[in-house]
Amino acid sequence: MTGILYHGQPNGPSFTVLAAAFEKGVDLDRRPIDLVAGERHGAALPHPIEVDQSIEGEGPVLIVGDVAMTDSVFLACYLDEVGSGPAIRPADPYARWQMMAWCRYVIERVAPAAAALGNAAAPPASVPAGIASADLAARWSQAVEGKVDEAQLADSRTKIAQAVEKLEAQLADGRDWLMGDFTIADLETHAWLAGMRGLVPEAFAAAPLTDAWEARLRARPAVAQALGLATVPEPEAIWAIGPEINRWG
Repeated sequence: MTGILYHGQPNGPSFTVLAAAFEKGVDLDRRPIDLVAGERHGAALPHPIEVDQSIEGEGPVLIVGDVAMTDSVFLACYLDEVGSGPAIRPADPYARWQMMAWCRYVIERVAPAAAALGNAAAPPASVPAGIASADLAARWSQAVEGKVDEAQLADSRTKIAQAVEKLEAQLADGRDWLMGDFTIADLETHAWLAGMRGLVPEAFAAAPLTDAWEARLRARPAVAQALGLATVPEPEAIWAIGPEINRWG
C-alpha cells in the first residue's frame, strides 16, 4: 500500500495509528507535523469533510491516492485490512463488537477528558489559520485564552480514574490484553491514558494490573518503534486540541 501519514508526536491518536502501522507491517510515507502549532491545517494537507469534521479534533491524517482519512480507531481498522501482519481485530463478530464498543468508550469519554486536561496543563500559543470547522476553531480559541472550566476539569479527572478502574476490572481475570488477544483497543486505550499518569497520578496509585499491562504494551516492538519516533523527551505531554467534551456526560 502507498500512503502518506501526517502525524504528530506518538501520543493520543497519532500513537495509535503509528503503532498499528508497525504492528501490521504497513510501510507509509511518514511526515511529522506539529499538531499543536496547527500544521494539520496548512496548505500541505487537503481539507475534505473527513478532515474538517474529524471526531478526534486534532490527529493524524492518512492520504491514499486523493482520499484523506482521519480518526485513529478507523485508521487502525483500515491498516488491519491492508497490512500483512497479525490481525489486530478479533475475527469473531461478537468479539469484534466488544472491541469496538470498548474503543467507543475511549473515544467518547476518555479521550475528551485526557485532551481537556492536557490542553489545560499546556495550552497552545495561538489559533492556527485555516481551521474549517467552526467548532474546532472555537475550542482552539478557548484554550489559547485560558478559558478553563474547573468543574469540567474535575469531571475529566473523574473520568480518567473511572477508566483505570475499568482497566483493572477487565484485566482481573488474568488476561494479558483487554480483549484477550492484542487488539486496537490496547493501542487506543494506552494512547489517551499514557499522558495522564503525570496529570492525574492518583488514578494510577493502586492499579497494579494496569501497570503490568502498560509494561507489556511498551515492550512490544511495534509500540517501541512508534514511541521511538518522538522528537521531544516527553511526547505524552504534547496535546493538541482534542475531541469535544460529550455534552451528555
